[in-house]
Amino acid sequence: MIKNFLDDSPKDACGVFGVWAPGEEVSKLTYYGLFSLQHRGQEAAGIAASAGHRISVYKDLGLVSQVFDEATLSSLTGHIAIGHNRYGAVGADNWNFAQPTLGATADDATVALGMNGALTNRTEIKELIAHRYGEVDSGELAQGNDTDTALITTLLHGQNGNSLEDTAPEVFAKLEGAFSIVMMSENTLYALRDPHGFRPLVLGRLANGWVVASEQAALATTGATFIREVAPGEMIAIDDDGVRSTRFAASKLARCIFEYVYVARPDASINGRSVYESRLEMGRQLAQENTAEADVVVPVPDSGTPAAIGYAEESGIPLGHGFVKNSYVGRTFIKPSQTLRQLGIRLKLNVQPSVVAGKSVIVVDDSIVRGNTQRQVVAMLRAAGAREVHVKISSPPVQWPCFYGIDFATRAELIATGAGIEEIRSSIGADTLAYISLEGTIAATQQDEDTLCTACFSGNYPTDVPQLTTDRK
Repeated sequence: MIKNFLDDSPKDACGVFGVWAPGEEVSKLTYYGLFSLQHRGQEAAGIAASAGHRISVYKDLGLVSQVFDEATLSSLTGHIAIGHNRYGAVGADNWNFAQPTLGATADDATVALGMNGALTNRTEIKELIAHRYGEVDSGELAQGNDTDTALITTLLHGQNGNSLEDTAPEVFAKLEGAFSIVMMSENTLYALRDPHGFRPLVLGRLANGWVVASEQAALATTGATFIREVAPGEMIAIDDDGVRSTRFAASKLARCIFEYVYVARPDASINGRSVYESRLEMGRQLAQENTAEADVVVPVPDSGTPAAIGYAEESGIPLGHGFVKNSYVGRTFIKPSQTLRQLGIRLKLNVQPSVVAGKSVIVVDDSIVRGNTQRQVVAMLRAAGAREVHVKISSPPVQWPCFYGIDFATRAELIATGAGIEEIRSSIGADTLAYISLEGTIAATQQDEDTLCTACFSGNYPTDVPQLTTDRK
């Protein structure tokens, strides 16, 4: 399978789901939970389930709907399950990198684990594994899977006959970076979140059990009631004895601001703030900061739509749906020909000429990474007869790579690295280009600035990170 060649938008890595519900079809609940989280990862999907004696896992490359069928789900029986959608910066076409990962524990049990995020101290974790276990000759790591998830699963083996629940707090206290994790033993479901709370993770209640997921959408889809977020630095355990909470680290908040801008579904809420309302406000703020005269405001669907609505409301310029999106264009197993590559985003979006022909158009999008998408969008609008094209972006320029789970390009590939707004405008072919300010973006989230990670915009990383390929200027 190859990556989507139709856009260069940021990708998150990944979506997680877990359920503990005796008497329910947990694998099917997990399937629908993952379906709701498909936007967070589209390379691979997997589900692990247990009835109390052994853990069964099925995973493969592709979308959730491509990986699972009725027969497969029926084979994953039990009262506890976890699931994972993967988007990987590496190993996208490697089945071995699909999750959940499996490992043995020191008390002869099994752990299955799925993760959303990325570690920033991989070298130290590898050294710790070598110190504790020497050369690992079994498990996923020995089979060539050296992803963050495989490293964590290996380290969770523990020592001296300790159980997973005894080992986990000590292990997770040693990890640095972003990690929202669901994991399970044969009888217990676990959920935990790194001390910074980079990636979201929520807890929900079923009539006969509990659900944990990356976003509330998965709770709603599976009929669970939202209870609360898993706190940064907290590990939750769920089994026959109920829900237990353990603190493995103190909170040092740095929630990802890009979850509000782009990653999370609009119907999510993060720290009590609606993502949809945040994006509406970003559009309003964008209009306040960048006034313009035009005939119509057009969103780049779907991620630019809420901000475009807010921009139109604030500016008084009518909103027009100038693009029609083909919802069935996504991941593909078929390598595109050169002709199809040249078609590019036209396979995903088509312009409605009646909305833009002869008009001055404001086109609103959430971000610019390399500029490929915006370049094609502008060209399509001009080809459809737009008189002027003014690009408005509802986030600041992305100038720094993310080390916490979003697959931005390297700094050298980011169009805003070393290029001013006028140079970017010229590169994408727009008549004008404007971004929202970082201050306006933060204000739209209604979060305290010191509780957010804004590194992709500001270069201010809340943790130590690997050496950047381009020195900071």
